[in-house]
Amino acid sequence: MTAAGAAGLACSGGGAPEAGDGVTRLARFEHNGSVHYGIVQGDVIQPIEGDLFGARTPSGVPIPVADVKLLYPVEPSKIMALAGNYSDHLGKDTPLPANPEPFYKTTNSIIGPGDSVMLPSDSRDVHYEAEFVIVIGKKAKNVSAAEAPEYILGYTCGNDISERQWQNGSLDGPESKDLQWWRGKGADTFSPVGPVIAVGLDFEKSGIRLRQNGEIKQETTLDHLIFKPAETVAFISKYVTLMPGDLIFTGTTGTTQPIHSGDVLEVEIDGIGVLRNPVA
Repeated sequence: MTAAGAAGLACSGGGAPEAGDGVTRLARFEHNGSVHYGIVQGDVIQPIEGDLFGARTPSGVPIPVADVKLLYPVEPSKIMALAGNYSDHLGKDTPLPANPEPFYKTTNSIIGPGDSVMLPSDSRDVHYEAEFVIVIGKKAKNVSAAEAPEYILGYTCGNDISERQWQNGSLDGPESKDLQWWRGKGADTFSPVGPVIAVGLDFEKSGIRLRQNGEIKQETTLDHLIFKPAETVAFISKYVTLMPGDLIFTGTTGTTQPIHSGDVLEVEIDGIGVLRNPVA
């Protein structure tokens, strides 16, 4: 793993992970040609038996983070996302939604830290969207908002890459948009996630920001989410059974801008780390 990739495990701001902060950071990684799960402990990863959803019993000796390749942290059966979950993304004249507004992203769109976002050859208006992502920890069906935290394993960083012309007709008018968001939100590589899953994170105290080529383009705090994770999981589970490892992107803040080949995108969430992806 490169030094830059390893650095993604630590935030650069005041919310940087620290030993003893009460947060457990879980990772999925490749080492010597094999895929493992582990617990990040400073600059090493302690491998565990099995996957992230069991007892997480230590197995073997710790491995330096610099010697592994971090992968997307789970293999979800489904990826969902929320539209319009920050008032500043909706616009001042748009009423707040009465319920979460979920949609699907394709599982083939997922990539991990350091992997390249690939722009489709006929894309014209692809944007970043920094997002806080819920990771489901156990099967959830018809759970209440009060029960929902028991079904959440933790949280990670995500980038909901979006082609606006396909999504909403940004260039040629709304009549030219796709009927569904199948490629506008679900094209290959359009769902970067990682670098770790933070378990026990007091997320409402965390900031989230996106940097494009080192310049901050989006920034807010997670207490501005309209629908919090518990409400979101409860609502979705009324209609769709959520399984361990499923991901729910929780929406983006403010406005977004186009991305281009050669860009480097970084989504940073205090207490989780930095998800860094180049654009090819």
